[in-house]
Amino acid sequence: MLEQIKEAATYIQQKAGTTPQYGIILGTGLGGLIQEIEISDVIDYQDIPHFPVSTVESHSGKLIFGMLAGKNVVAMQGRFHFYEGYTMQQVTFPVRVMKMLGIQKLFVSNAAGGLNPNYEISDLMILNDHINLLPANPLTGKNLDDLGVRFPDMLEAYDREMIKQALMIASENQIRAHQGVYVSVSGPNLETPAEYKFLRIIGSDAVGMSTVPEVIVARQMNLPVFAVSVITDLCFEGKLKYVTLEEVIAAAQKAEPSLTKMMKELIRMS
Repeated sequence: MLEQIKEAATYIQQKAGTTPQYGIILGTGLGGLIQEIEISDVIDYQDIPHFPVSTVESHSGKLIFGMLAGKNVVAMQGRFHFYEGYTMQQVTFPVRVMKMLGIQKLFVSNAAGGLNPNYEISDLMILNDHINLLPANPLTGKNLDDLGVRFPDMLEAYDREMIKQALMIASENQIRAHQGVYVSVSGPNLETPAEYKFLRIIGSDAVGMSTVPEVIVARQMNLPVFAVSVITDLCFEGKLKYVTLEEVIAAAQKAEPSLTKMMKELIRMS
């Protein structure tokens, strides 16, 4: 895998004219941040050696290079999920590559269901911890010491200073934002009412199908992580209803201006 990471990084370096300081992963319906980037290069995933290809609607599958808030960034317009049939090593491959390209911090967004009854649709939830209920781990198998230690500590999976800064940004810009615990499940089906109740009981504030694998490998490589969920549907008693992908995307797009403001200002301060 190390050789594949190096091949992908070498190809990208030959195509892109800048060295990124920060990596960004954009979740379902959250590609609007791209419009704020002064784009210098765009590379299709399908052209990058060993890179997976997005198969999910609203994940366009492009690596975007450019300037955001005065900083060099690389943004994944579309991510990969375990439910698409990829291994966890494939899901997290781009994070490995971005680290090899030189990023110093990782910024992640996702669409999630709200389990906390204080949440409303299109609210933002800043992740301060997570629960991993996925059936596999990206660190399973032979450890590659060049990438990090075998047993990375997850005491501070999400960078506390960036959380503090993001909450300040939200307060200053009248953005509805919370901090909470994200639980990652495999999907692709949404959960049953009993499962939502279970996830809330074990300490989760929001549920989704991504993010945790990327955070695990980022922390193994000592990359500080900031992650935020957009609450796209409500998953607690009294608010449960049938949800379509179109409704999820619409809720995410409604929150995009707030998410873009938070990410942009956070990167400016980094």
